[in-house]
Formats: sequence, structure tokens, C-alpha cells
Amino acid sequence: MKIVTVIGNRPQFVKAAAVSGPLREHHEELLVHTGQHYDDELSSVFVRELDMPSPDIELGLGGGSNTDQTARMLGALGALLREQAPAAVLVYGDTNSTLAGALAAAQARIPVAHVEAGMRSFDRAMPEELNRVVTDHVSDLLLVPSQNAAGNLAREGVAGDVQVVGDVMVDVARLLGPRARAEDGPLRDAGVSPGAYVLVTAHRAGTVDDPVRLERLVELLLGVELPVVLPLHPRTRARLEAAGLTARLERGATLLPPLGPLAFSALLTRARAVLTDSGGVQKEAYLAGVPCVTLRDSTEWVETVDAGWNVLVDLDDAAAHAALAREAPAQRPQLYGDGHAADRVVAAMATLRCS
Repeated sequence: MKIVTVIGNRPQFVKAAAVSGPLREHHEELLVHTGQHYDDELSSVFVRELDMPSPDIELGLGGGSNTDQTARMLGALGALLREQAPAAVLVYGDTNSTLAGALAAAQARIPVAHVEAGMRSFDRAMPEELNRVVTDHVSDLLLVPSQNAAGNLAREGVAGDVQVVGDVMVDVARLLGPRARAEDGPLRDAGVSPGAYVLVTAHRAGTVDDPVRLERLVELLLGVELPVVLPLHPRTRARLEAAGLTARLERGATLLPPLGPLAFSALLTRARAVLTDSGGVQKEAYLAGVPCVTLRDSTEWVETVDAGWNVLVDLDDAAAHAALAREAPAQRPQLYGDGHAADRVVAAMATLRCS
């Protein structure tokens, strides 16, 4: 059957890299990139390093508020779905692209499959939480990474078919991990040694858009004892420059441009710890066996906290530094499947009742 897959940011490129190959062995896939986050050079790096298909259609719809962006995506995707008439639409995660793809399909009476369904932070102030909740309630096939996610959906009484398939990021980690651990170039470029630095990512509006919180983040990072490596998201760089904080941060951290998947994974897998506000990076750290300190007071990846590998500190200096000083737990349970989630996603797609 013909399937339109909607992606819009870096993590969705990674997830599609796991699924698109096996999906195309059985179905016709049209890969649509909304351009929610767009960098032509980085997009090429993702395609090359992850051996994934290039997007078939690029909509170039980045920028604007969440509301404006989602509205523009709805209009463009609605027209595209009318033209392409797919049997199903596949979406990933919790971005504006996820929500727009799911709503456009549901309004066109096209079945929706949602990979990474059921995740909940229970913080409705996060745009991502609203996106994932609404997407789940319009989806026909909810492909969840864990039993905890399935439990969330059962409590909410979703109408779609819930299937536990595991997390496709485990598939990617198993593919990319050995290459990343053998890649020394990114560490040399950052001037750090394995196990002797903290990798940082920060990009969420709740972290960087408020100048007061942004300054708290900078002070927190300047107080970290180990060397700090921070690949800068374009949004974060713009906020730092607008607040006049870039030079101050550069005195205590190595600031890098956005990285491709292999370079980022190389830095993550050899870090002493990860400090992040990203949901995806929390999970990547867990899969790599690297302790994570999360710059939020809630998370959708609650299993990582329960297992002791992730600590929520928001922007509390003392809590963050104490968490960074902790030793890694002795055990790391297999929380998100066995590395064959993509095959289960493809098998589940065949169960969709397509019009």
C-alpha cells in the first residue's frame, strides 16, 4: 500500500532511518519533510550517515509560532494528501509536524499510525505534550515503545489499536553505537578525552526563551567541574546572542555547531554524563549507558528515572551538580525492546484497515 511518512526534525530523521528501509520492502513510501527544523547540509549528513532515503517532498515550512507553523503544515499536508491519496499516514514522536500530519490525515479519513505513541510527561505547558496527546487520540494504530506507554493509553481510553513494538531508537543505537565508539574525530575537535567531559544539549522554549532561565542555564553550566561540550541548536544560539550571553558561556564551555548523528553519538557514548532538556537525548543516553541529568521537572521517559539513570533537576544548580557527581547504577534493564522495533512497525502497518 502507499504510505505517506511525515517528518520534520532531526530525531524524526533518525527514527525514519530505522523504519523506511524495511517499510519500502513491502510498501510504497512517500517521505515528506515539512522543514520544521531545516538545515540542508545536516539533512544530507543524516541521509548519508544513516543510509536512509532522501525526502521525496520538502515543504520548507520552518519558522513562526507553534500555532502558525502547525496551521501552515495542515494546509500544505491537506493538499498533498488529496493529491497523493495514500492508504495510510505514518508519523513519529511529538512535534508540530507529528500533529499536523495526524490531523490532516484524520480529517481526510486516512488511517494514521503513530510511532512512539503513549509517552506522557503530564505537563500540558509543554507543546510536545499537547501534540502527543492529540495525535494519539486521532490515531488508528498506536505503536508504543514500552508497557508504561501502553498503560497511559489504556487509562485515557484511546480508540485506536495499541501495539507494543519497542523503540526504533534501540534499532538505531545498535546500528550506530559501534561506529560511534570507534569515531575519535569529534572528541579531538572538542578537545576532550573519553569519560572526562559532560555533553550538554538545550533547546526547548521553556529553557532558552525566557532570559532569566537562560541566564540560570549559563550559570549552571559554568559551575560544572568537568569540561562542558555544547553543540548549539540554532534557536539556542540566537537566544544566547540576543541576551549577550554567548561570550560568557564560551569562557567555560566548548560551543559546537549542530552535529550529524555519528558525531553526536560519538560524543554521547564517551561522555561522563549528559545534561539535557531533550526527551530524545535522555533516551539515547540510557541506551548508551551514560548517566543523564535532565534540565526539566518532568519527563516522558519516566522509566529512565525509575531505573536510576536519569535525574530531573530543572535549573537547580545544587541538584544538577549533585546528580552529575553520582555513580552510574549497576544495572541497566532492557526497557525499550530488543532492537527489532522497525520490523514490528512494518508488520503492524499491515493490520491497518485502509479505505
